[in-house]
Formats: sequence, structure tokens, C-alpha cells
Amino acid sequence: MGDNAKKALVDGLNGLLADHLALYLKTKNFHWHVTGREFRDLHLLFDEQAAEIFANVDIIAERVRKNAADTLTSIGSVAAKTKVADEDSTSLKPLQMVEKLRDDNAALVKTLKELKELAGEAGDNATDGLIDDWTDQAEERVWFLTSILG
Repeated sequence: MGDNAKKALVDGLNGLLADHLALYLKTKNFHWHVTGREFRDLHLLFDEQAAEIFANVDIIAERVRKNAADTLTSIGSVAAKTKVADEDSTSLKPLQMVEKLRDDNAALVKTLKELKELAGEAGDNATDGLIDDWTDQAEERVWFLTSILG
């Protein structure tokens, strides 16, 4: 593994870690604050999706550590690395929540595909294989959320 390729991969993994943590919190925010006719279905869906996202956090961080690098260390470090926009509103309409999560998950798919290239360049087969699973999960979340929007 070349030093530049490894550095790019680790930087990408830390960005992915930040995105997962931010997307987890955003998804839980919507889980806690969804209201209306769709409450039960969306409340449960958002909780399922948040759990799936959070389940990847430790695995991503451990890939960073297995590459002999440091992970993110604080809320500030997550905020500095994430591409996921904050959402502080607690009064979005349910379909606005769905749209935002769909768009964030679609952006995550793009990030994962870029990261897969970096893993290949770094010769990190383990990360490369995990990215396929993470991409499939994110694509499924996009599919579900898009299907809700009709």
C-alpha cells in the first residue's frame, strides 16, 4: 500500500464515519419528531434505518485503526468531516423528512463508490469488500425512501 493511497483511504474512511454519525443522528431526530398520518410507519422505518446506519459506525472506525491511523475523536471532528447537513427543525412535514433522508443516503452511495476506488488503489481488500455491503444498505434505504415519495 502506497503512503498517499493509504492516507487518502483513511481520510475517506474518517469522512464516511462522520457521515454515518451525522446521518444516524438526523434519522433519529426525524424518528423522534415525525407526526401525522404516516407517524407509525415512518417512526418505525426511521428507527430501523438509524439502527442499520449506527451498526456500521464501529466497523468503519475499526477499519481506520486497522490501517494504523486515528479515528474521529469528538462532535467537533465529526462536524468538520461530515457532508451531511444539520437539520435542527423539529417541525418538518413527514415527506420533507423522507426527502432529506433520501437525498442524504443517495449522497452517501456516491461517497461509498468513490471510497471503493480509494480502497482498491490502497490495496485494502477488506475495506473494499465491506464497502459493497454498505453501498447495498444505503441503496436500499434510498429505494425505500424514494418509494414512499411515489
